[in-house]
Amino acid sequence: MTARATVHTWLLCLALIAGPALAAEIDEVRRLHAAGQGVEAIERARKAVAAAPKDAAMRFQLAVMLADAGRAAEARELLEQLVQEHPDLPEPYNNLAALKAAAGDYEGAKASLDQALRANPSLAAAHENLGDVQLMLALRSYARAQQLDPASATLPAKLTLLRQLLRELPTAKP
Repeated sequence: MTARATVHTWLLCLALIAGPALAAEIDEVRRLHAAGQGVEAIERARKAVAAAPKDAAMRFQLAVMLADAGRAAEARELLEQLVQEHPDLPEPYNNLAALKAAAGDYEGAKASLDQALRANPSLAAAHENLGDVQLMLALRSYARAQQLDPASATLPAKLTLLRQLLRELPTAKP
């Protein structure tokens, strides 16, 4: 799943609303992160969040960096807080869905993506991610059906095609 395309635009919009100082700080944190200085970027973002705990843009950026650093539980906690506080923002739902899907919680991921699309029906990344989640749900359903009916003539072909498709897709990312 890919949420990267919407992250920068969304953060920039939030930062500009909050003011130029915040926009500059988010840009600096993103620059550090992109330059491979993830630990420093995370620490700087944590300090900014401590100074302005209601800053949704910096908290979102921190969640993205934590997820990239393999700290999914921390990222998920931040994103869950963001969706509770800002249910009208689709990007936190989208990124939360990516983390849920990566953990194998496809039903939870679908629910988060449904929320993202309610907040913004035009969010292309959420539509793409929903398609990925639906593929995984289909795979599970077909596999379960084959367990229940091993003699099925149609299920082996469906499972083979779906598995081949999933192998050829780009790696999922939040």
